[in-house]
Amino acid sequence: MNHNHCLIRQETPDDYQEVEYLTREAFWNVYRPGCIEHYIVHQYRCREDFVPELDFVMEKDDVIIGYIMYVNAEILSDNGQKIPIMTFGPISIAPEHQRKGYGKILLDFSMDKARALGVGAICIEGNIAFYGKSGFVMASSKGIHYYAEPRSARVPYFLVKELQERFLDGVTGTYKPPSGYFINEEEVEKFDAQFPPKEKSKLPGQLF
Repeated sequence: MNHNHCLIRQETPDDYQEVEYLTREAFWNVYRPGCIEHYIVHQYRCREDFVPELDFVMEKDDVIIGYIMYVNAEILSDNGQKIPIMTFGPISIAPEHQRKGYGKILLDFSMDKARALGVGAICIEGNIAFYGKSGFVMASSKGIHYYAEPRSARVPYFLVKELQERFLDGVTGTYKPPSGYFINEEEVEKFDAQFPPKEKSKLPGQLF
């Protein structure tokens, strides 16, 4: 589908290397010295919880400038029920195209596709200043809590969006990201050695 002279389509195996390079460039030295997101993308494609139907690239002038992938996840309800939802990420936009609205276009397109597949809700960790523009709210306001934080804590980075109206009505519970997001740093280093060398820098605002 075309949006603002961009083409959004499903990723193919021919795109893998370009997408991983793009993701490395998009996240390098953003949240930590270096990054891990390109490795997450690389290893997730063969996991059972990966959702190939929601694996999208964005092209502009025949060059991939954006990428997003989705993963099956769950909320562990306080009554013991496991409620199927999804999460996504990374969402990668080439550095030269960031802050131009492409990320929101790609995100909103992909969420429309997820809604059409019957996905009830999405939980993510992210900046509400960006994701709030696409309808995300603090998850605690919907009774959903982050596994690593006390329920009494204000957790502004843990967000949720209902794709099906009232999907979370009456639900309270806990969310933990799928296991594929918990990666081995040594494996990241081995994988990153395949790419052109880049300097890792400790910068203000990094989380790790």
